[in-house]
Amino acid sequence: MVKIRLSRFGSTHNPHYRIVVADARRPRDGGYIENLGHYDPRKTTENYLKVNVERAQYWLANGAQPTQTARRLLKSQGVKVS
Repeated sequence: MVKIRLSRFGSTHNPHYRIVVADARRPRDGGYIENLGHYDPRKTTENYLKVNVERAQYWLANGAQPTQTARRLLKSQGVKVS
C-alpha cells in the first residue's frame, strides 16, 4: 500500500519533516517514491508548510492513503482529501 506520510529530518530538538509518498512497508526515514513538500512544526519561518498540491491530488486519485497528520496538512493547503 502506498501512503502519504511525514519523514523526519533536521537535527536533535529541531524537527523538520518532508511530506512524502512511500510504500507502507518502508521505515519512516527510509526511501520514498516522491517528495511532495515540507513542514516545520516549530513555525520558525514564514514558509513553514509547502505542498505540491497538483502531485498530492495525483497520488490521492491513484489510491495513496494519507496518515492523519498528512491529511490535516493537505487539507490546510486546499487538497481535497476524502
